[in-house]
Amino acid sequence: MESNENIVFKEESYKIIGACMKVHRTLGPGFLEAVYEEALVKEFGNQKIQFKKQVKLELYYENQKLKKQYRADFVCYDSIILEIKAVKLTPTVFYAQLKNYLKCTNTELGMLINFARLL
Repeated sequence: MESNENIVFKEESYKIIGACMKVHRTLGPGFLEAVYEEALVKEFGNQKIQFKKQVKLELYYENQKLKKQYRADFVCYDSIILEIKAVKLTPTVFYAQLKNYLKCTNTELGMLINFARLL
């Protein structure tokens, strides 16, 4: 059996997953991403999960700020990037997107939640 000791932001990530599962159980699949985002804002507030939504992520090249920016759906606890989707399939481009977000922010943990799937 593997140990959970090396999980970064263990308590925080469990809270985020719990909030996402509650929203998913309540609404079910089939809504637009924006609906799940709005519901998560309410649920994060209910559970006192610290978050910012639609966070601009700055990009740099050789210490020079680029005009192009990424935008994360949520940054929770100032340390966890949460991207939400509502699509039948989760293409690898979404994983690459999250990986880029982590890289440009030097963030350790990113979560990709797809609300279109059945629990």
